[in-house]
Amino acid sequence: MDTTNENNARGIILMVLAMGAFAIADTLIKMASAFISSAQIMFFFIAGGLLVFALIAKMQGERLVDPRAFAPVLLVRYLAEVAGMVGMVLALKYVPLSTVGAILQATPLLVAMGAVLFLGEKVSWRRWSSIALGFVGVLLIIQPGAGEFDVTVLWALMSMVGLSIRDLTTRLTPPDMASASLATYTMAAAIPFATGWVFFDGEGLYPIRETWVMVISFVGLGSLGYMLLIASIRMAEVSIVSPFRYSRLIFMLIIGILVFEERPGVMMLCGALLIISSGIYMMWREQRVKRTPG
Repeated sequence: MDTTNENNARGIILMVLAMGAFAIADTLIKMASAFISSAQIMFFFIAGGLLVFALIAKMQGERLVDPRAFAPVLLVRYLAEVAGMVGMVLALKYVPLSTVGAILQATPLLVAMGAVLFLGEKVSWRRWSSIALGFVGVLLIIQPGAGEFDVTVLWALMSMVGLSIRDLTTRLTPPDMASASLATYTMAAAIPFATGWVFFDGEGLYPIRETWVMVISFVGLGSLGYMLLIASIRMAEVSIVSPFRYSRLIFMLIIGILVFEERPGVMMLCGALLIISSGIYMMWREQRVKRTPG
């Protein structure tokens, strides 16, 4: 096996491990929401992330003081991150884990559409078709016209939109700004909101004794997933490892069935399949266009 193939193989393994870590962290957040408030979960996750990412940045010799952190595009990114995380925490509390996972997999499709509308990127009719099919998949999952429409699923949609805006604005950040530093600035910007939400709810800034292990675990797994994700992207070809992001949905489907006794319906599974197929095709098509001369 040559070096490129070996790195790609390792990158795939790291990507799958990252998605597994994220899925388990999501599971723990859902379980913790039965004991502590969504505001507390948000605060613990952000505060823990701030400490971890700041430590990583310092270990890598990155800058933690940068006036560019207050650039308008980064302020928009911070707000989008907060909206995405609030939606995620509330969705994990009220919506089946498998449904949340399926809807969030449409994020790359929304990012691609946003890149066309706001960044002037060119997209062929084939990729437009894949984006449209992906959103049909989202509609199949949420079923807005159904008689028993669950309004709480809108939290998952809010998370998808917030995370899409975050990813879109990331493309406009200074290329020399390190990932760990950017994550640190984002967590620091979110701390005032998270703290205010906790006090508004009349809660404390610490978990009850029985949930300490759970809180430390989902913060640690979320941070581990982030580091594995970055390592995967840096090690291997993006076009090779990116489709394996969808393994997160597979993990969440399995955990939802085994741990929470969820029973995904046919419409939900068909919608998830459409989203995954559309996303993988769009990635493949984008890489093919980039490799085409002229």
